[in-house]
Amino acid sequence: MSSHILIVDDDAGQRSDLAELVESLGYRVTVAADGREALGKLAGFTPNAILTDLVMPRMDGMALLKELARRGDRTPAIVLTGFGSPDQAISVVHDLKAYWFLEKPVQPGVLRTLLERAIQQHQLVAETERLNRQLSYQGVLGDLVGESPCMQEIFSLIRQVAPTTASVLISGESGTGKELVARAIHSLSPRSGGPFVAVNCAALPESLMESELFGHEKGAYTGAVERRAGCFEQAQGGTLLLDEIGEMPIGTQAKLLRVIEESKVRRLGGTHDFPIAVRVLAATNRPPDKAVRDKLLREDLFYRLNVFHLCLPPLRERLQDIPAMAGALIRDLNKKHGCRVTNLGPEVLQRLEAGSWPGNVRELRNVIERAVIIAGEGEIQLRHLPGAVATLKSATQPGAQSAAQLAQDGVLLLRAGSRMSEVEEAYLKLTLKHTGNNRREAAELLGLCLRTLHNKLREYESPKAMSAAAAASSPEAD
Repeated sequence: MSSHILIVDDDAGQRSDLAELVESLGYRVTVAADGREALGKLAGFTPNAILTDLVMPRMDGMALLKELARRGDRTPAIVLTGFGSPDQAISVVHDLKAYWFLEKPVQPGVLRTLLERAIQQHQLVAETERLNRQLSYQGVLGDLVGESPCMQEIFSLIRQVAPTTASVLISGESGTGKELVARAIHSLSPRSGGPFVAVNCAALPESLMESELFGHEKGAYTGAVERRAGCFEQAQGGTLLLDEIGEMPIGTQAKLLRVIEESKVRRLGGTHDFPIAVRVLAATNRPPDKAVRDKLLREDLFYRLNVFHLCLPPLRERLQDIPAMAGALIRDLNKKHGCRVTNLGPEVLQRLEAGSWPGNVRELRNVIERAVIIAGEGEIQLRHLPGAVATLKSATQPGAQSAAQLAQDGVLLLRAGSRMSEVEEAYLKLTLKHTGNNRREAAELLGLCLRTLHNKLREYESPKAMSAAAAASSPEAD
């Protein structure tokens, strides 16, 4: 596909001639009469280069480039100058980092060369930045961070399902990042140019849920004073996330199923259906199988949504990701609050890795955000953490008794300072014993995906197998 050029000039004749010239060079063209109109056009597309006059009414070329710089827009801009303004154009190139300037009337050969070089340089800069981000940290997908095996598996599944049209059911505890997964799927899909709409089913009153989802006509009910587009219409051509789908009333679930299967929707009070082209993702903090058994989720809707299932692990199952997650959060929060925090102190990292994190990633973000604000700059110390986190005993405290030895008569007795990994291993094995080694039942009781339980058990066995092999090969074993 050819590159797209935005031309900004208040003179209609010159604008038309320039557009014709640029099109003859093989580029697509969008035109604007001044800087303000150009900003409006830029809300709908991203050009590969901008050709802009300097002197224009309402918003001139100088003001346009300043606004683009303020927004962080690095699209190369070539400034067009009339008689007597080259010095000003050179100043714009120097001060506002415009790519170059051209005097009017524009010479076709010179314009061709400048456009080719500007676009090529912009592409190289963008590719270099992308590779630098990838090299600086590999465990990132969109806003998701994680190098642990379970998160790398999630990343792999997202990359596989994103290019398809399949419905995806995302499950996991509150705060694990289900909406971030949905946004990653959308951004990697062919619909990434369309809207992403998220609706929290648990936050909507039952009386308003159908109106929110399907929209309504004027006069459909008391208070419906005008037609309103529902979430499906708002997400047309893009992706709709139905968060906490298990909280949706059963009656509404039946109507939702019909809309998904027929790809048609009818507003409340309407007389006809109209087609929709929307990819539907759903999320729930309940184990989906249990929600179906408890009659909170219709079985037919579950099977329609569960074409592809992603189960997010809680933070306590991927504590090794905390250093990388904390680094990413600190960078984002520095920008948000204007701080200059560099990193976590060693003792702080120990405390964070010793936590159980019932609120998962959301809770971790809140703790780090507070610490970034209080610290302001430099290294985050223990005194910057909330009291409950700062006083956690380290999981590596010397003399800590093994939690695996504390399970007695179906009860797990915990001693302060026990390693988190040992506590988890003992608890999972105690639950397996309770279920007669029925792993599926144990996973449901623990609120885990069966795959996650299998992975955890393999992790526990691997070190023991290695230790046994080492012992067998040692001289003392002979």
